[in-house]
Amino acid sequence: MLIVLTTTPGIDEAESLAEKIVAAKLAACVQILPQMTSVYFWAGKVRTEPEHLLLIKTLPEKWDELRDLITANHSYSVPEIIAVDAEKVSDGYLAWMMDYLS
Repeated sequence: MLIVLTTTPGIDEAESLAEKIVAAKLAACVQILPQMTSVYFWAGKVRTEPEHLLLIKTLPEKWDELRDLITANHSYSVPEIIAVDAEKVSDGYLAWMMDYLS
């Protein structure tokens, strides 16, 4: 299982992106965390902006298509798209995920 992270500048974009991802069967679940503050370097300076973090639960074989969907539907020219391997996942959760994504 993979947990993919991406951020959006607002809740509307976060919800729209999450719905597209789940409807396309590229993830079984997307959680949208409350607004946070991101501090990052972009275009020659340090910036501070509000963002929402999406936690996207998927399978490794969905990675390429998921990355492409996020890139095509994201307002950022270089969106954060980071995948982390989940080393341990409960049997029931993994079975539920695999059933939906197959």
